[in-house]
Amino acid sequence: MFRRLFPSAAFCLLLLASTAALADGPSRSQRNKLVPTQEAYVAAVRWNDFDTAEGFIDPEYLRQQPITDLQRERYRQVQVSTYRERSNSVTADGDIERRVEVSVINRNTQAERTVVVKERWRWDPEAKRWWQAAGLPDLWQGQ
Repeated sequence: MFRRLFPSAAFCLLLLASTAALADGPSRSQRNKLVPTQEAYVAAVRWNDFDTAEGFIDPEYLRQQPITDLQRERYRQVQVSTYRERSNSVTADGDIERRVEVSVINRNTQAERTVVVKERWRWDPEAKRWWQAAGLPDLWQGQ
């Protein structure tokens, strides 16, 4: 009898553990909205449409750190050639953190360089949508 109960008990414990792990992360509905949101954001960045990409940035972030005319001009000087997700994880507060490798070509010098960018995706329960809470990618990394 114990042999029959043990696999069932192990399965129940596994199911309980996986349910508890999911409780800390985004819900299924939230995850279903995350993928198309990230894909649209990536498409905007990949095609150098930073005005559209700005629409994905967390309004709270933009209030604290508005995009300047100088920054907009700098984005016009580069062409994104690749955009690859390297890793992603769920943070303790339920946000999604994603490391992305972006290659850009300087339009004036034609020199290409690759930078690693950290994105943070925050779920907004009022708007029922995801916001990119780390701002537009820093393609210059202090330069």
